[in-house]
Amino acid sequence: MTTAVSLLTSRNPADPTDVLVRIPAPGALAAVDAVERARAAQTGWLSGGAAARSAALGSVAAAVEAAADELAALAVREVGKPLTEARAEVARTVAIWRYYAQAPYEPTGAVHEPATGAGLLLTRRRPYGVAGLVTPWNFPFAIPSWKSAPALATGNAVVLKPAPEATACAQRLAEIVQQALPKGVFTVLPGGATEGNALIHAADIVSFTGSTTVGQAVARAATARGIPVQAEMGGLNAAIVLPDADIGQAATHIAAAIAGYAGQKCTATSRVIAVGAALDPLREALSEALRATPVGDPADPATVCGPLISEHARDQVADAWHGLRTPAGGVVPDRSGWYAAPTLVEQVPAGHRLLREEVFGPVAALLPADDLAQAVRITNSVPYGLVTSVHTGDLDTALAGLDRIDTGMIRLNAPSSGVDFHLPFGGAKSSSHGPREQGRAALEFYTSSHTYTLLPAREGDA
Repeated sequence: MTTAVSLLTSRNPADPTDVLVRIPAPGALAAVDAVERARAAQTGWLSGGAAARSAALGSVAAAVEAAADELAALAVREVGKPLTEARAEVARTVAIWRYYAQAPYEPTGAVHEPATGAGLLLTRRRPYGVAGLVTPWNFPFAIPSWKSAPALATGNAVVLKPAPEATACAQRLAEIVQQALPKGVFTVLPGGATEGNALIHAADIVSFTGSTTVGQAVARAATARGIPVQAEMGGLNAAIVLPDADIGQAATHIAAAIAGYAGQKCTATSRVIAVGAALDPLREALSEALRATPVGDPADPATVCGPLISEHARDQVADAWHGLRTPAGGVVPDRSGWYAAPTLVEQVPAGHRLLREEVFGPVAALLPADDLAQAVRITNSVPYGLVTSVHTGDLDTALAGLDRIDTGMIRLNAPSSGVDFHLPFGGAKSSSHGPREQGRAALEFYTSSHTYTLLPAREGDA
């Protein structure tokens, strides 16, 4: 009796006949083996000292920068990322590795005076051991890097399980990283749910980015083991536009956050809340901006909205706008690849999936609100709380409402999409579980705090 072998397949979403990867899935035992090898290598990686870790991460940054054109082209081909965005992602990846290359020199604790008598009280942060990282396909270089770099900087070893759709990108990143690190310290584990589940049950600390359903399961599994876990999940992000906003600028920002990379970002805008008199001019300006958004081959530098990652994803987006009024878009282009036009819908009935689920595509609902208070209530009415953008010319009005918004990140007169890698990233409610990632917050997540009490060897010694 033969056992069927599961195959991992990665296709070019702009040309589904172009297959980048087709390999057998390695299975659960491969995950356990990768963690064991990483654990054996981690001790030497930590004991090598701050200078060695800093130099290694700096070398990774230089190597990624040297391969920038190649990596951007690979992201275009494997995950359909428009070339301009792909180049920006690679540049961000370089910056991430350079930023964390300095982290090994950061203080790892503090000295405190004892409450009574002689001695010292110390706190010290130490790595957990092996970090199991599960990453999505939409940022195939930046997200694996902003998880791996701080984990490595603090002395952990890493086993990275990328999404199957980004296998080629992850393998190429691994080739670059592994040239700078000792053997076994950084491993890419191709695979799907089987390999990811095995990794979560073997690693010492887990960081996940992906869907809400899977992220909640990851958090439960890691918590049951008693290991630290962070899970970055979905978003149903709103853009609030007040009547005093620069409507043209707001429309430009919001259109970019709806249609950029075909809306395949957890920070994309999927609800547009127009307050009072802003509704009519915003509808006109935003519809015009979406209709003018270049849709096409992601290899074309002019393209803003490329293909969806799969045929199923494209069909899910088209189903979401079906039967609704569409001031802009609402069509599937007649071309090879999995494309959908940037779409604005309105008069969306209560309970519709666009108002309760993350569709992950270039479609957003236009919703009216009588005033800022109602706009905030609409914003907070969904299970998610990742990011909100607010567009207004009156800072006092904005400040009056910002603290009532239940999202982890708030952006004023800026698109909802876009993150600063040196600041904490994360949301509220069903968008995030556990500590924030990125910036200094990541250094704390990948280390545990230990308290040391040092007393004299003999009583009376000063």
